Amino acid sequence: MPKGAEDKAKHTKTGEILQHTDLLSYEEMLKVVRVAAEMGMNKLRLTGGEPLVRRGILGFIHKLSTLKNLQEVRLTTNGVLLSDYAEQLFVEGVRQINVSLDTLQQKKFSQITGRDYFGKVWQGLIKARDLGFRIKINVVAMKGINDDEFIDFARLALDEPFQVRFIEFMPLGEKSSWHKEQFIKADDIKKIISTTGQLTPFNNKRDEGPARMYELKAANGKKGAVGFITPISHHFCDQCNRLRLTSEGRLRSCLLNDRETDLKALLRSGASDGMIRESIRQTILNKPKGHTLDNDLEQNEKPTCFGQMSQIGG
Repeated sequence: MPKGAEDKAKHTKTGEILQHTDLLSYEEMLKVVRVAAEMGMNKLRLTGGEPLVRRGILGFIHKLSTLKNLQEVRLTTNGVLLSDYAEQLFVEGVRQINVSLDTLQQKKFSQITGRDYFGKVWQGLIKARDLGFRIKINVVAMKGINDDEFIDFARLALDEPFQVRFIEFMPLGEKSSWHKEQFIKADDIKKIISTTGQLTPFNNKRDEGPARMYELKAANGKKGAVGFITPISHHFCDQCNRLRLTSEGRLRSCLLNDRETDLKALLRSGASDGMIRESIRQTILNKPKGHTLDNDLEQNEKPTCFGQMSQIGG
C-alpha cells in the first residue's frame, strides 16, 4: 500500500478502503475464469495485494482446479503467510509461486515494508522449496535502496533452486514512491551481477512471461537462473498475452494503461456467458500497442498510469 495510506501508530490503513460488496465474489470470478478458459486461456495467476489474506482462498483455488480447460494456477505472494499455507497450496495443485522480495537484509526489509517479517518470509521460502514448489523471486531494483544487494541475489540463485528476476522500478499510481534517481536499467544490473559468473541467454518460450532469462554459471561450476523484466528500457509489449482482472471486477489488457472493462457491472446485471465472452474479446482487440512510460520519463512528465499496483495486481 502507498506510504501515505497508513496510520503507523495504529498499524492500520487510512486510504480508501473497498467495501465487501465492491469486490467480486469467488463465484463471479469463477464465471469469468471459466469463460476465459473456454476461449483458450490455460494459465491463471492469483496476485494482489496479498492473495493469502482473503478468507476462503484455498476453497477458491480448489474450485479453480476443477475447471477442465485451466491447466495451471500460480500464485504471487509477499511470502509472509507462505509457511502457513504452503502444504495446503501444494495439495490443491499449485506448483509455482512467485515471492516478492526486494532485500535479503532483515533491517532493510523492515524499512521497505514497515514490518519485521523477513524471518517469516524466509521460513516460507524454505518450506516451499522443500515441498517441491518451483519458486521465482521478484526483486524490484532500486538505486540507492537495494543495488548493493544485486550480487547477493545472484549468489542466491546459485545456491538455491530459486529463479531470481530483477524488475525495473515502474512509476505506477498517483501516490507512487517512484523517483527518477532511483531507476536503474536492467542492462546496468546485468553488468553488476556478471561479476559473479557467465550469463548465457535462455531460449525463452512465449508462455513463460515477460522476463529475459539467463543461465548464470560461476567459476566453481555452480549454475542458477536469473532474469530481467524491462518494462521501461526494453519494451516487451508485442509479446504480452496477459489480461488482469482486478478485485473490483475491472478487466485490464495492459498493466501500464488505465483503460479498463467493467465486468462487474455485466455480471451483476445477469449477463450471459456469451456477453462475458464478447466483452473479454473486445478488451483483447482494444489492447494498446504499447505504453509510453519511457517517453513520459524522458520528458519529465507524470506517469499516465494512475492505478495502484496493490489494486491492479502485479
